[in-house]
Amino acid sequence: MALETLSPDWEFDRLDDGSQKIHAEVQLKNYGKFLEEYTSQLKRIEDALDDSVGDVWDFSLDPIALKLLPYEQSSLLELIKTENKVLNKVITVYAALCCEIKKLKYEAMYEHLGELLTILITLDEIIDNHATLKDHWTMYKRLLKSVHHNPSKFGIQEDKLKPFEKLLLKLECQLLDGMIFQACIEQQFDSLNGGVSVSKNSTFAEEFAHTLRTAFANVEAKLGEPSEIDQRDKYVGICGLFVLHFQIFRTVDKKFYKSLLDVCKKVPAITLTANIIWFADNFLIQKIPAAAKLLDKKSIHTVKTQRENFLQQRAQSLTKDMQSYYVFVSSWMTKMESILSKEQRTTKFSEDLSNRCNVFIQGFLYAYSLSTIIKTTMNLYMSMQKPMTKTSVKALCRLVELLKAIEHMFYRRSMVVADSVTHITQHLQYQALHSISVAKKRVISDKKYSEQRLDVLSALVLAENTLNGPSTKQRRLIVSLALSVGTQMKTFKDEELTPLQLVLKKLDLISELTERVRAQCDSCFLYWHRAVFPIYLDDVYENAVDSARLHYMFSALRDCVPAMMHARHLESYEVLLECYDKEIMEVLNEHLLDKLCKEIEKDLRLSVHTHLKLDDRNPFRVGMKDLAHFFFLNPIRFFNRFIDIKAYVTHYLDKTFYNLTTVALHDWATYSEMRNLATQRYGLSMTEAHLPSQTLEQGLDVLEIMRNIHVFVSRYLYNLNNQIFIERTSNNKHLNTINIRHIANSIRTHGTGIMNTTVNFTYQFLRKKFYIFSQFMYDEHIKSRLIKDIRFFREVKDQNDHKYPFERADKFNRGIRKLGITPDGQSYLDQFRQLISQIDIVNFEELVKEEGLSEETQKAARQLDSVLSDLTRNFAEGTEYFKMLVDVFAPEFRSPKNMHLRNFYIIVPPLVVVANMTMPCDICESPWDSKTVFSFFQTLNFVEHSISCKEKLNKKNKSGAAFTDDGFAMGVAYILKLLDQYQEFDSLHWFQSVREKYVKEIRAVAKQQNVQSTNQDEKLLQTMNLTHKRLEVCLQEFELLYFSLSSARIFFRADKTATEESQEKKEKEEEPGKASNGDLSNSTPAEPVVK
Repeated sequence: MALETLSPDWEFDRLDDGSQKIHAEVQLKNYGKFLEEYTSQLKRIEDALDDSVGDVWDFSLDPIALKLLPYEQSSLLELIKTENKVLNKVITVYAALCCEIKKLKYEAMYEHLGELLTILITLDEIIDNHATLKDHWTMYKRLLKSVHHNPSKFGIQEDKLKPFEKLLLKLECQLLDGMIFQACIEQQFDSLNGGVSVSKNSTFAEEFAHTLRTAFANVEAKLGEPSEIDQRDKYVGICGLFVLHFQIFRTVDKKFYKSLLDVCKKVPAITLTANIIWFADNFLIQKIPAAAKLLDKKSIHTVKTQRENFLQQRAQSLTKDMQSYYVFVSSWMTKMESILSKEQRTTKFSEDLSNRCNVFIQGFLYAYSLSTIIKTTMNLYMSMQKPMTKTSVKALCRLVELLKAIEHMFYRRSMVVADSVTHITQHLQYQALHSISVAKKRVISDKKYSEQRLDVLSALVLAENTLNGPSTKQRRLIVSLALSVGTQMKTFKDEELTPLQLVLKKLDLISELTERVRAQCDSCFLYWHRAVFPIYLDDVYENAVDSARLHYMFSALRDCVPAMMHARHLESYEVLLECYDKEIMEVLNEHLLDKLCKEIEKDLRLSVHTHLKLDDRNPFRVGMKDLAHFFFLNPIRFFNRFIDIKAYVTHYLDKTFYNLTTVALHDWATYSEMRNLATQRYGLSMTEAHLPSQTLEQGLDVLEIMRNIHVFVSRYLYNLNNQIFIERTSNNKHLNTINIRHIANSIRTHGTGIMNTTVNFTYQFLRKKFYIFSQFMYDEHIKSRLIKDIRFFREVKDQNDHKYPFERADKFNRGIRKLGITPDGQSYLDQFRQLISQIDIVNFEELVKEEGLSEETQKAARQLDSVLSDLTRNFAEGTEYFKMLVDVFAPEFRSPKNMHLRNFYIIVPPLVVVANMTMPCDICESPWDSKTVFSFFQTLNFVEHSISCKEKLNKKNKSGAAFTDDGFAMGVAYILKLLDQYQEFDSLHWFQSVREKYVKEIRAVAKQQNVQSTNQDEKLLQTMNLTHKRLEVCLQEFELLYFSLSSARIFFRADKTATEESQEKKEKEEEPGKASNGDLSNSTPAEPVVK
């Protein structure tokens, strides 16, 4: 239904407020925004597809691939349509025949026949070079003879053997004897029924010979030139055609034969396929022996000599050629990248297409030249069994890299190349059509029509019609055949025909550009030259700057895979692939990855240990190899794995550092520093080991310690502040420790019952030590001197401000030394002090207590109901091990029959003056003997000994080094508690006396320093400074001993005397209903142990 038009009366009433325009602009803006977002998404997809995991594409992984080869959907009969019926049939027959010979087509029928003969020659050479096939065939024939002698054994009927043997013999004659080509050319070409006689057809013979000479002239001019494309393959076909010509017509053109042999001086060998190399001189001499007799032996020998000279010259010039091609290919890649990145100009579209066409062709020519050099050189070395130098191997591997670089350049820009190829083929077709159109007009303008001229005109029309379509192989073949007719009768001028032929050659090459580039860059021949791979990897390792080229070599090695997938001599081709994969990976690990790991580890170690005197690492003198370039490589794809060099080295270092740290935990800081250095220097993402700086093992078991308690007290020192036992010396680089955590491990392992076992062992050990202690104190020499010192202190204490004189302790020391010393220079007092140090085993009981019953457990016990008060008290009493060990020995120590022990407090000052050392374990078990016991330690002042031990920590020889030994302080505090002599000892004010003595001496030295500073006697001043420093250190050590002894007294409740404790115990017994006030240290004394 038609819409009615608005009347003019209503026009004035239409309101245009601009809303429609605004709405349209908004919609356009939204549409533009959508296009921008869509474009950015497409760009992201393109970038994602353009970048692979590795630097080099693996073609087999492409989910979608662009195939540029055009496909012809029309048949030959549909394409070949002219008014000339005869010409149609001739062209159709030739086209169909050429299509059957090979997919890659050429201009003339003879060239395609030469291609067919080349295939037969290649098959003969493959079989001739396959030694394994020949050996296995011989073995199979021998096996057949064994079957023939005893068919029943193999379950075969005897009447079937003879036909089978004839079949094998026929197979051997036709295929395995290398006579495929010979059998083909020796066929009967003449008709036996008196028909066509080919061998006597002089016209055909002359045409045949003329075609051969013309084709050879075209091939020879291009051989060895930079513009060579496929002339070597054509030369093989020409040699095959020449032998066929001789076989048919039995005539030899000596001059032409010599010309064929002369080519061998320029091209000594031709690679037919993979590692199969072909020598033209051997072929011609073998196939035409009659012609060879016409030549002198010197000429034949010259050809073979020239082959060896060629190989020598090639080896000398290989490095130079590699450098030249490196420049050429790099320049070509830069030029191609530049041209393809530019947008095509509308005004100069034809010029841009020509430039792109020339760049594409130039890349293919470089690929062909590189492929020819590599294959010819490698196969010649192998065929002639000549050794190849490392320099030549490195140069050839560089050429392989360049070859793959060309292939991947085409593939990386395949989208742009595909777009350009379509336009270039159309442009070339246009140029060809223009040339044919000019020639056709020239033919039409000639009024002299003849049958031959009509054929020419029909051929030109056919070429025109065929060119008006896609550039498929069938259409190009028809154009080639049509122009072979259309170029007769001088339809083209010389200056027109040459450009037309050049255009058609370009059209052939551009139409099949991708396939031809891939064929030339195929490096499957490397499978037979795998021996060069280790040398190549060594070169890559030495030149880490160019490490990115690894991608190209692995791409070349992947080219071997498709050919191996056609293997039939194994049950499955996967077996062959697996062996190949394993071989390549083993070589890679040995010659690159493992060496790289070891070198990185070595560099990190040397860098961390620069403080040691190592070899000269000055890069200006010894050179520098920057291996960090390997870690910037993208993962390399090979078979079903990605070879990530960075991840491989990182895993190796993580594994090595972790394992070595577990073996030597004290080196954790060193390996941590090496990890940080690896991250900073090489960018490796190292994994933290998360191992502690010390051992995580259970440590010494409590029961093991108790069984060898005498060994434990002689080998371990006690640290009061940290509540740990530290090993005195060790042959390792670390010292073992015993702390609460180790005790907890033992309790978790054996249960809480070991706490009572520990107390029992400690009790037995202390019994032995206190027996020796009592014997020493009872000795007349010791007892008399102690009584004498007590009497002296009581007499002079008022005069000395109740302070025991330092000089008196020193005098006691000297007096004891007069009684005699051991061969090691120790006095009896030294040995007694060592005995007291060993009594610090009570500290081990404290560790067991701290882990056996925690504070929370005691609080819970105090909160129990009064009904359970007895149980709570008994439970708490069993955990106060310090009080238990005091209560069990205190009654006997304080009994009247052991009054000689009451003199102990006065011997403490002399003990403090003497070094605190521990007895060897073999002496601990012996009874007191003033002449034989304690013959191991040297006598040193305690402070001097402590300072000496600490100073040895900073020395190379750490024998006798120690930073703590609080066992003596604990032993003195324990014995003073047993004897209830804290007040008596405090009355000596011993440490205050020592402090005043050292302060007085320090002030005297300071005063002398001031005097000597005015006299400017530097040597004496230095001596004073050392003396001042030494006195301060000694005072500090005395202060530390005082603090340690004060801390030790806290364990034994030094704030209360024995009387006060007894009173407190009675009060508790009188109030059984009250809850415990936190003092869980009630214990009944055991029977006396000192007798």
